[in-house]
Amino acid sequence: MITADRPAPASATPDLDSEGGALDALTLGRRIREQRIRQGLTLEQLASAVDRAPSQVSMIENGKREPRLSMLRSIALALGTTVDDLLRTDAPNERAGLEIAVERAQRGPVFEALGLPTIRVSKGQSDDTLRAILGLHSEIERLHRERAATPEEARRANSQLRAEMRGRDNYFAELEQAASALLQAVGHAGGPVSQQTVSDMASHLGYSLHYVHDLPHSTRSVTDKRNGRIYLPVQQSASRDSRSPILQAFASHVLGHDEPGNYADFLRQRVETNYLTAAILLPEKDAVKLLTEAKNLRRISMEDLRDAFAVSYETAAHRFTNLATARLAIPVHFMKVHESGTIIKAYENDAVRFPSDPGGAIEGTTVCRNWTARTVFDVEDRFSPWYQYTDTTSGTFWCTSRIEKAKEGDYSVSVGVPFAHVKWFRGRETAHRAVSRCPDESCCRRAPGGLEEKWADQSWPAARTPTSLLAALPTGSFPGVDPTEVYQFLESHAPRA
Repeated sequence: MITADRPAPASATPDLDSEGGALDALTLGRRIREQRIRQGLTLEQLASAVDRAPSQVSMIENGKREPRLSMLRSIALALGTTVDDLLRTDAPNERAGLEIAVERAQRGPVFEALGLPTIRVSKGQSDDTLRAILGLHSEIERLHRERAATPEEARRANSQLRAEMRGRDNYFAELEQAASALLQAVGHAGGPVSQQTVSDMASHLGYSLHYVHDLPHSTRSVTDKRNGRIYLPVQQSASRDSRSPILQAFASHVLGHDEPGNYADFLRQRVETNYLTAAILLPEKDAVKLLTEAKNLRRISMEDLRDAFAVSYETAAHRFTNLATARLAIPVHFMKVHESGTIIKAYENDAVRFPSDPGGAIEGTTVCRNWTARTVFDVEDRFSPWYQYTDTTSGTFWCTSRIEKAKEGDYSVSVGVPFAHVKWFRGRETAHRAVSRCPDESCCRRAPGGLEEKWADQSWPAARTPTSLLAALPTGSFPGVDPTEVYQFLESHAPRA
C-alpha cells in the first residue's frame, strides 16, 4: 500500500495492488494527469486543491514520487473520481501507454548500462517516435539476453551444473530408469547394444531413419517431429559410433526437452542427452556386473569396459564416472584435456583440486604439466594405456589416460582415483610418478634455471589460440545451428501428400 510521500524506486514499482495487478508509480501518475486534463484543471489548480506545491504534484504525475494514501484520497476527491479508479493497472489510453513504456525503459538497466541521457517524453513527440525508441530498446534487450551464450556465462553454467553432478555423484537415477525402460521395450536381453536395437528404439518411439547426403553442415542430425523422421548423414566419421547420433536424436523426445530458454538449459539438455546415450550403450545392469567382477578381481580397466560394449574410450570413461561412486563406492575424477593443456571438461568427487578461475570455472584453464593428462602426450606408445601416480597438494592420485584424436587436435581422456582406491585397478603397479605443486608457479609455469632471464625480453611467440577461445559462443535457441538452413532442409525432404 502507499504509506508515504517518497521518491519512487528506480524500478518505479511500489507494492500497490489493485484487482490483482501490480501498479507502478508511472501508471498512477498518468491516470492522475489524464483525469486532471479531462476535468480541465491546470497543474497549479490541482496543487492548490490538495494543498501541495505544483512541483510536488508534477513529480507524482511523472511517476517520480509516490503519494501517501491520504494524499491520493485528496487527489481523487479534487478530480471527482475514486481511489479505486486511480489505482487501476491499465494505462488510461494508448498514447499514455506508449509514454509509460518509454519512461519505464529509460529507468531500466539497459539504458543505465549504456549511459545514455534520458529524454523528456512530451506531447511534441509523435507516437511513431516513441514506438521507434521502444523498438530500439527491445532489440538491445534481446542482444543482452543473447549474451547468455558468451564464454563467461557458459563457464558459469558449467560450474553450476558440475556442482550439481558432484552432489549426485554424477549418477542420475531417472535417466538410468529411462534407458532401462527403452531397452526393455525393444526386448534387449543384455550385453552390447546393436545398431539394429537402436533402430528398433527409434521405431518404437515413432521415428523412421533417413540417411541423406545434404544434412545441414551445422548439425549431426535433424529430427522432423511433424513427420516422425530422423535425418542422419550418409558418411559417418570413422572416429564416431554410428549408434550415438540416432540415440542423441531421439533423446530429447524421451526426456521431454523443450526449446532451451538460455545457455544453461542448452548445456543441461546436452549433458542429459549424453548421459542417456551412454546409459543405453552401456546398460547399468550389465556394466555394473562387469565392473563389480573386475573390482573383486582388482583389475578394473577402462579398456575392458570400452571393448565389452564396443564404445569409444571417452564414452567408457564417462560411463564409469556415472557408476563408480553410486554402485562401486569408488570416488573418481575425469578430465578431457586438449594437447595445448587446456581443460575441455572435467568432473570430480574425490577431492582432487582442478585449476580454476576466480569464479570457480574449470573449463579453459590450464592443467599442470606434471599431471597424467599432460604427461601422456609425451609417451611414444599410444597403443597401451598410460598409468601414473601424482603427488599433489591435496593428496596422491593414480590416473589412467589415453590419447584420442579429433578435428581440433589430440585430446587426453583421463580417469583418476585417490591412492586409497587404486587397489581396485589394473595398472596400479606402475612406477611412473610425478609431483605437482600447482598452483604454485614454481611447479611448472615458471621456466627453469636462467631461461626466463635469458629469453623473457628477447622472444615474441605467435600463439596458435583456437578461435573459439576468443569468440562468443553461437547464439540462438540451439547454439551453432543455422535455423534457416535447417528449415529449408526439412521443407525439401518432407513427404509430399
